[in-house]
Amino acid sequence: MPEVQGILGFARPRLGASPYAELADPRGNKVDLWLERRLGALQARLPFGRWRLWRRAGRVLAREAALMDLDDDALRARTDVLRARLLRTPSDSAAIEDAFALVREAGARCLGKRLYRVQIMAALALFEGRLVEMATGEGKTLSATPAAVVAALMGMPVHVVTVNDYLAARDASETEPVYQFFGLTVGVIDSEQDPAERRKVYACDVTYVSNNNMTFDYLRDRIGLRGRRGRARRRTGVLTGGAGPGDLLLRGLGFAIVDEADSVFVDEARTPLILSATADDAEAAQLYASALDVARRMREPVHFRIDRMNRHIVLEEEGKAFAAEWCAPLGRIWRVRRAREELIQQALSALYLFEKGRDYLILEDAVQIVDEYTGRVMPDRSWQGGLHQMIEAKEGVEVTGRKETLARITYQRFFRRYLRLSGMTGTGMELAGEFRDTFNLRTVRVPRNRRLRRRHLGTRMCRTDERKWDRVADRVAALHARGLPVLVGTRSVEASDRAAAVLIARGLDPAVLNARQDAEEADIISRAGLRGAITVATNIAGRGTDIALGEGVEDLGGLHVILTEFHESSRIDRQLYGRTGRQGARGVTQAIVSLEDELFSRFAPLLLRVVRVLPVWPLTAVLRIVAQRRAEAEHATTRREQTEMDRKLERSLAFTGPVE
Repeated sequence: MPEVQGILGFARPRLGASPYAELADPRGNKVDLWLERRLGALQARLPFGRWRLWRRAGRVLAREAALMDLDDDALRARTDVLRARLLRTPSDSAAIEDAFALVREAGARCLGKRLYRVQIMAALALFEGRLVEMATGEGKTLSATPAAVVAALMGMPVHVVTVNDYLAARDASETEPVYQFFGLTVGVIDSEQDPAERRKVYACDVTYVSNNNMTFDYLRDRIGLRGRRGRARRRTGVLTGGAGPGDLLLRGLGFAIVDEADSVFVDEARTPLILSATADDAEAAQLYASALDVARRMREPVHFRIDRMNRHIVLEEEGKAFAAEWCAPLGRIWRVRRAREELIQQALSALYLFEKGRDYLILEDAVQIVDEYTGRVMPDRSWQGGLHQMIEAKEGVEVTGRKETLARITYQRFFRRYLRLSGMTGTGMELAGEFRDTFNLRTVRVPRNRRLRRRHLGTRMCRTDERKWDRVADRVAALHARGLPVLVGTRSVEASDRAAAVLIARGLDPAVLNARQDAEEADIISRAGLRGAITVATNIAGRGTDIALGEGVEDLGGLHVILTEFHESSRIDRQLYGRTGRQGARGVTQAIVSLEDELFSRFAPLLLRVVRVLPVWPLTAVLRIVAQRRAEAEHATTRREQTEMDRKLERSLAFTGPVE
């Protein structure tokens, strides 16, 4: 594989079949990956990288005095000189530190915010291509700006990747004056934009985009290159008047800064991204209706078994025989054993594994998936293999055409193609090993700017859901009477509606933020920190949400966060807790959960039986740890299997060009 000198000073292989810069998909044997994982976890916990960044950030801050007396034009003139130096010698440490000092000074003038030392540490680490763990509320948005500016000044296509369109637009708007100060263009990708608009935005020096939009646009480029993947064929197409690289959306995978990287790289990586086309099938609605009719007649455990941990239906032999008997009069596809059993399994999954209010909503007479990690509706996504259509038939809405796969890729494979990749999150140390072996990212933890003053009151375990909601209501009422703002975190839309109903029955007036109210998100969040405010929210109020405290709230004790159900990863629980106690402010967190919560029954059923008999504190604490660790282990296995499946399908789908 040929080597090229990257613009940022890295010697990396490129994909020979791609018209723009990107890396080949790396391969590694199991021994190397195992060693990388252990090395990554060890390096993240050693202090040497953090000490080095502390010293470099100190040298950046030492340049402040020399820059404060310069006017804006003089600062820009210095930037032009530095830009030429960096283009000649990308690894010039002194020039890089000079550039960061210039961006810091420009940020102070344009935004009225001068970056702290820890924020400069984070920015330097991002520029070097590292995974930065930075405590919630420490200013990750501003920390990414110097790294993006310096990379853009050096000519790299820069993508700042966030978890949704709202955060992309918010972050771009907040930081745009700094980019404009240096003459850089900034664009934001929105899900509603057409290809021509997207192409213009990607042509900007810095593009803010959600991970979902970014990856699907890449897949669209891959499809557009079919039949002209090789250089010779592309050049021939241009000479003969055909389309050339100019019709592609992206201009290269240069430098990516991924916000909430653990969510993108890990939580969402279990599901492959599939670009599909809709196939017409006039008989589809009747087919799914028949499958549901047969599935409703079947009984557990005689005909089928539900594997709740893996969310999978297992047909027993009695169930297969039952399906064959009931489907015999239907004829046609029902006579094919494999097709019949797959349809019945999908129907059983739709009936028993996927719930309205938790996994999906009915909006505008359509089934729309709810992201379990962000709590947001994903209107452009659908389940594959006919499951989505089966759920549509179950809910009595119009059955859409079955999807045919055009291209697919996982987040693991996509983001490894960037010439330089970096990420930031508030919860990354637990996954340092996986970041290293999957993305070649070294994790570094940046210290807090101010001491943490948040208090955690522990966990109260209730035997039943009914008792849990009663205790939540009691606690919220008591806090509200003292004037404290309260954020009640739930895992699903259904749970948020139930929590709101319980609070309303107590005479309280909660604001509800879930996938149904996402259009009102900014308004609800702006009031969530006011005195006496009560907010019930799904994970929408988790990552990236900054709740400003109202007047006098800090003196009362700050925002009080109540978690009502543990998530499958402790990192997501930490994200919810991180909505309070930000930047040294006071705050309180606690958990009020139930033994009937899905996490325990799905991932620790045997220990749950013991805890029901002996609900003592040590056992209840172990129950959460065991359930979450088993869930995380299962998800890690799923991610590895998805990546391996992508590789096996590479030849047949042929969306990334020749086999690498």
